[in-house]
Amino acid sequence: MEKPRTHERGFRLLMEKYQERLYWHVRRMVHEHEDANDVIQNCFLKVYRNIHNFERKSKLYTWLYRIAANEAITFLKKRQRRSAASLEDEESSPVYSLQADPFFDGDEAEERLMQALAELPEKQRLVFNMRYFEELSYKEISEVLETSVGALKASYHHAVKKIEAFFKAEL
Repeated sequence: MEKPRTHERGFRLLMEKYQERLYWHVRRMVHEHEDANDVIQNCFLKVYRNIHNFERKSKLYTWLYRIAANEAITFLKKRQRRSAASLEDEESSPVYSLQADPFFDGDEAEERLMQALAELPEKQRLVFNMRYFEELSYKEISEVLETSVGALKASYHHAVKKIEAFFKAEL
């Protein structure tokens, strides 16, 4: 009976160590606090059920990050399908949601950056978030997204150029 308790205690320690970092990674992708919490809950549920499948080919955080990123992408795709089925109005946009969020305390520049990010294709936004906000190396991002470093550098470069164009267009 000691083994399940040890497993649960270990899992709680894992959550305490990584929950905040994973939350902010997901939050930048899904924008809303409640959605980020739901995605993180699903992420940790998958981790709990599949920790025995962790092969140690990568760092534990890389594995967790991959699960969180995949959960966020799945969430965004589901939301996109739902919004495509109904007419999308201004109040359902990620930027409006961010402005209305009581947990968002960013200034105008940060709000504009979030607007620029919302216009990026999903992969470019993900790579930009991981490189810029999380300060992950291209090698780490490559492990998480299971893609080449060269492709990531290209995605990041294109994202930066589109963000720069977004800000220049406002001048």
